Amino acid sequence: MRIVPEPIAFQWDPGNIDKNFKKRNVTIQEAEELFANEPFTTIEDGKHSTDTEKRFQGLGQTKTRRKLFVAFTVRDQKIRIISIRDMKRKERQAYEQLEKNS
Repeated sequence: MRIVPEPIAFQWDPGNIDKNFKKRNVTIQEAEELFANEPFTTIEDGKHSTDTEKRFQGLGQTKTRRKLFVAFTVRDQKIRIISIRDMKRKERQAYEQLEKNS
């Protein structure tokens, strides 16, 4: 099942742009790079999904190799980022194992 639509397009909520930069120092550019770089892995977030909207979690890295965790949904064939932050230690370990295996 393909989660990320092609071509990749984004829908930004103005509040989230400011929130993610102010709170976690993640720029829009970094957030968008995450989806274009490999490896990028996603899973469905059953805990936060609803009957009308599925949510997903992803692990990936920017062009500068900053490793990030992202929570997002897909609306109207566009990625809408809910939250983005640096990976926690266990997420980083899982991602680094994924890198070794790819």
